Amino acid sequence: MGRIRVFHHHRAVLRFLKIIQNPGTVSLLIFVLAFAIFFAGCKRKAPSQLTPDQVHSITRELAAAARNAIPRSAEVKAEFGLANGARDAADQLTVKIPGSRDVQEARRITATLLQALNAVGTRHGLVEQSSENREGMLLVYLRAGVATHAIHIQFSGDTMATFPGMNKKGTPRLAIILDDLGSDRAVADIIFGIRYPLTISILPNHEHSVEIAEAAHDRGYQVMLHLPMQSVGQETSEAKELRPGMSEEEVRSLVSPLLRSFPYIAGVNNHQGSQATANPTLMQALMPLLRENHLFYIDSRTTAATVAYDTARAAGVLCAFRNVPFLDDVQEESAIRRQLELAIRDAKKTGEAVVIGHPHAATLRVLREALPQVAEQGVRLVPASDLVH
Repeated sequence: MGRIRVFHHHRAVLRFLKIIQNPGTVSLLIFVLAFAIFFAGCKRKAPSQLTPDQVHSITRELAAAARNAIPRSAEVKAEFGLANGARDAADQLTVKIPGSRDVQEARRITATLLQALNAVGTRHGLVEQSSENREGMLLVYLRAGVATHAIHIQFSGDTMATFPGMNKKGTPRLAIILDDLGSDRAVADIIFGIRYPLTISILPNHEHSVEIAEAAHDRGYQVMLHLPMQSVGQETSEAKELRPGMSEEEVRSLVSPLLRSFPYIAGVNNHQGSQATANPTLMQALMPLLRENHLFYIDSRTTAATVAYDTARAAGVLCAFRNVPFLDDVQEESAIRRQLELAIRDAKKTGEAVVIGHPHAATLRVLREALPQVAEQGVRLVPASDLVH
């Protein structure tokens, strides 16, 4: 809409220039018009970098969150790397967790800590990258592509010895994807209020699709494109969707503009698609396009006959699939709680799980109430990109 308004302003200025003959006035109007066009093009810029003072303030929040999440015997040390306005070093936070012979307790402490840190990061629009080593974990937070915080989580020898698989898999991880965003901005704002690292998958060509994508990205949420695909059943189809029989050129013509319209998307999953994802030729046409754009793919598995995940792997696309039931096939809070408990159980059993829900009122109520307790069960909430391989 911003571009349309600028276009109309442009036409109005041209009509006005025909009337005004003063060269100085004409020059002034041209300058104003150029500034207006430039300003309109910059309105949707990426989040700005933080000042050193802002980074230090967040560091203190992270340190406080860490101290509240772990035993008193643990050590938390903060160092301000961005002192004197320098931008070449991130603030450092070191968290040393004492030994424990209780495996479940060690998992619970670690997951609670990570959840607390992530809540602060999400609140300030930080993007997390993590890795693991022999001593523990390293979390790096970024804003506008610049590393702002490096958090070193160190475990004592006793903890590492009683924490099976820590060096390889770490804390069990769960990614929760919320599909079908795009039509209702108010629902998106409710999700943003939950303040946990949920992954937002947005339907294209809806009234608020791009607006919600930008708002989610600005708040630190991971954004996916919920790509419409043809189903077998009687579900309401989107105006534009992938269908079996499309040529590779037709697939590119449909998908490429959608990718360009969402500058912040990290990956793609299918909306419906029980017929489309079972078609090898169609999936083989789609995956190279995702690889070229450095996007991962999550197979929503709306049919047991899907070949999407296997095709993505064969094409060299980072991918995963929904490996636990949908959260809200039954839109009742008790049923949704049971599904979330199953997802948590499977994450603990296998090390990681991907679950998909939708922005129903009952679903959001359950997530708001239940997510604070997920860490207590030794499971860490992560963006979908953390679980693609």
